[in-house]
Formats: sequence, C-alpha cells, structure tokens
Amino acid sequence: MIKTNFLLIFAYFLTFYTQAQQQFTKADSLRGSITPERAWWDVMRYDISVTPDFDKKFTSGFNTITYKVVQEEHPNVMQIDLQQPLKIDSIIYDGTKALKFTRNDAVFLVQTPAQKMGSEHEVKVYFSGNPHEAVRAPWDGGWTFTKDRQGRPWMTVTCQGIGASIWYPNKDHQSDEPDRGASLTMRVPKELMAVANGRMLDKTDHKDGTISYTWGVENPINNYTIIPYIGHYKNFSEVYTGIKGDLDLNYWVLDYNLKKAKEYMPTEVHNMLTAFEYWFGPYPFYEDGYKLVDTEHPGMEHQSNVSYGNYYAPGYRGRDASGTGLGMTWDFIIIHESGHEWFGNNITSNDLADMYVHESFTNYSETLFIDYNYGEEAANDYNYGTRGGILNDKPIIAPYGLNAQGSGDMYPKGGNMIHSIRHSINDDKLFKNIMTGLNMTFHNKTVDGTQVQDYISEKAGYDYDKVFEQYLTTTQIPTLQLYVDGPDSKIFYRYINSIDGFDLPLVLKGTHESLKIIPSGEWQSIDIQHKNQYLFTPWRIEHMYYLNVELVKKMEE
Repeated sequence: MIKTNFLLIFAYFLTFYTQAQQQFTKADSLRGSITPERAWWDVMRYDISVTPDFDKKFTSGFNTITYKVVQEEHPNVMQIDLQQPLKIDSIIYDGTKALKFTRNDAVFLVQTPAQKMGSEHEVKVYFSGNPHEAVRAPWDGGWTFTKDRQGRPWMTVTCQGIGASIWYPNKDHQSDEPDRGASLTMRVPKELMAVANGRMLDKTDHKDGTISYTWGVENPINNYTIIPYIGHYKNFSEVYTGIKGDLDLNYWVLDYNLKKAKEYMPTEVHNMLTAFEYWFGPYPFYEDGYKLVDTEHPGMEHQSNVSYGNYYAPGYRGRDASGTGLGMTWDFIIIHESGHEWFGNNITSNDLADMYVHESFTNYSETLFIDYNYGEEAANDYNYGTRGGILNDKPIIAPYGLNAQGSGDMYPKGGNMIHSIRHSINDDKLFKNIMTGLNMTFHNKTVDGTQVQDYISEKAGYDYDKVFEQYLTTTQIPTLQLYVDGPDSKIFYRYINSIDGFDLPLVLKGTHESLKIIPSGEWQSIDIQHKNQYLFTPWRIEHMYYLNVELVKKMEE
C-alpha cells in the first residue's frame, strides 16, 4: 500500500499552490477570464522601465505596451491590470494622446480611440507607488527589499500566481504573451548592478549617480517571469555546446559568492542541459541565452533568468523530497527551475487552473534527470519516494476563468501520473519523442491542458483521457485488486476506488519476463506461470504506477 509520510512533505511542492479560493469574487473573474476589454487586443511587446528606491521602498516607471487589434468590432475600452497600492499616473496613446481611465481595484478600464482591425498601436502606462512586498518569497509575491550578507541593498521581485501586475501594469493573463519579446530597464545607484531576462542591450550613465541597465528577450515570455535582480553582482560566463550549437551561459552572483559559484554551478548546469536536451529537445531560448542569478529566496523559473538561492549545495536547502538520498546528489533548484524552461516558459498554460502543465512535467523532469544519470531503478525509487508529499486534499485542476489554483499535488502527484503513463507506454524511445514533440509542437505557445493530454494520447496510440481525469480531477488513489486462483493458475484483477472508465494499462516487467493487462472496473483474468507470478508482487507494481495494490481472498461484486 502507498504510505503517506508527512515528514517528507516537501515545502517547495506544497506551499506555492495551496491558497485555493473557496468563494470567488468579481475581481477573480476580471483577473482570470478573457473579458471583452481584453479580447480585442493582442500584446506584441512590453518595454518596461522601473526606478526602485530602496530606502523608501518606492517604485516608479512605465510600461510601453505594443499591441495589435484582433477584432473587427470591439469596445473602445482596454483593460490594464495593476494591483494596489501601486497606481497608474497617466497613459499616453501612440506617443501623442493622453487617455482617460477609471479604476476598479486591480483593474483599470482605459478609454481608447476607434482602432481598425489589424492595426498596431502602443500605450505608455506610467505608474508609481510603494508596491506590495513579499512576506515569504517566492511563495507569496511582490518586491523584496532586503540586504545581503554584508548589509548592502539587494532587490528583486517574485510574482507567479499573484501576477505580474503586483509590480508593473500589463495584461495580466497567462494566455497573452508578448509575441515579439520584452525589455526591462532598471535605473539604480551606480554601485549596484541590475540584471534581467535575456541579454544586456544597453547601459546608460546618468549625472545623478545612477545607471540604467536595459535587458531584453527576443522570445515570447510569461508576464510573471520578467524579473529584475538588483545588487552587488559579479558575472562569469561560458559557452555550452548543445543540440542547436553554442549556448551562452551566464552566472550572476553576489561578489562574495563568486569563487564558490565558479567551482560549483557550471557542472550542475552542464548535467542539467545534457539530460534535459536528451529528454525534451533543445533548450528553448538559445537566442536569449541561459543564466543563473543569486537570490535570497530558494529559486524561481524566470525565463532565461533563473533565480538561485540553494546555498551552493545538493538537495533542496539540505533536504531530499524523496527520502531516498538520491535527491542529495544534485542541486534541486538548478534542475527543477531550469526544467521549467521547457514546461512553463516554452509551453505555458492559458489558464492558471492548468498549472499542472508547468509543475507536473517539471516535477517529473527530476525523475528523468535521475533516470538519465543513474538508471530506471533509481528513477522508480525517487519517483515513488516523492509520494510522501502527496496530500490528495483537493483536485489538481481548479475552476477555470477565475485565476484559481489547484492542489499543490500538481507537483508530486502529477509527476507520479506521468511516471505511470510512461511505464504504461513501455517504450522509452516513444516517450522521449513525445516529450520532445510537445516542446517542438507547442514551442513558444500558450495551451489548454487538454491539448497536451490529447497530444500524448495521439502519439502514444492509446486514449489516456480517463487516466488524466482520474489523477487531475479527483483525490482518489485507484486500487488494483488482485485475486490469486492457484488451482487454475490464474490471477484475477480489477480497479476500484476510481472513476467509471478508468483504464490505465499496466505493463508488468521483471528481469526477463513481462506482460500487459488493461484492468477496468470489472473482474478480468490472466493465466500465470510460476516464473512470472512474481510480476504481480504489490511493491513492484506500486513502484511503477501510482496505485494501491490489494490482494483479496475472494472476488466480490
């Protein structure tokens, strides 16, 4: 039977997505749905500028939003999102006209001129205020104004879940990424260095003792992964030869971490890239490069700009989510957060309710990393060990259109779901092609979760619809019941504690033998021999599939 060891519940898995709302409001609908005021325009590009004041914990700046009109008939009203206590000071349309706007909490409704279908325009949105500060980054979002080990200013932002509108004005919905990329300019005191996504595009010295640093990405990017890092950073770099050629790797670390970062980070990153390019295909953002950036919080998957705060040591801040010891042989943050470059940043869910597309697949990237380096048996052990963090408290998929988040089980339970499907397919070449195909087919795209499910079923040649429904929309752990009929050399089997139609195929493998069954809710049987009866040993099945296995003394209806 699957046992839940709550001592192994991994804070990283469980905290981020456990704030589900039981009662939804109009504000949730405005934030989580495609309103008429959002539907008619498509974001082409963001060019953000921000000046943070560390002492006053105050920010000011603007976002130039370039957009395209995509509906013939539409309201002459645009929804722009910015959360309190920040405020919009003014909005300039196409560089000439000031626009009027009204506020409804985090939503600004902006009166716009008539605009033709297919035309492109820009609004420059000026904002200012004392922004919300994160209390426990990265699990609740906002600005972090802190000091490094030497008492010097150190600033950054985290905003996944709470939304990028916590720190700059934008169209705060995951379904609309800026098609032509984004830039971020940070104006900071000259003694500080400012780092952001992609590559440095410009550096400007000002007479008042400040410097502006501009960074930018060519690829579409999630709103919530556009992030500033400001502190006493030093850089070292290298070139990695990957599947698509030369990939620029940069490491931005606090000056006093430079020596140990040079000794530690490159090997971990090389191991990650080698394994993930094998399983998932090319790193998605060769044009923008890859970087790790020192942060106080544990880490986040900021696109081409991964934050790192794991103490330059294996595990997750000294812990192993699997309880096997395998998680202490590699750096969790570098592996997990970089895995999001494929699942989360390259492939992004349209709705927050489908965040398993990000988190379940990236959780499973840990198992695949172990498989690549240590083999299938170790991968089975690690994946099985992570089940200690599964709560089955509520479904993984939350209500749609409400900016709602499902259970934190999207991490370990979702990873175990994918592990079960992989063993069910029983063809790692095909499974690898499916993982790579997902990242090629949906490269730089936002998707509904059903698109990912349908792709897997189509390429696997089996309809896994009921399997996804079971694990993503219920809290039941399916039970495989087994009845051994010794005199007739048969084993009878069926699923219970599952939805109608649950039909996960099981390939049971041993040293030299294997067999395949497709249990359902009805009793079925298979002939067995002495040499293959061991394949039905419960622990063998449970290590490959997220099931409880129960041996029964008699068959009941």
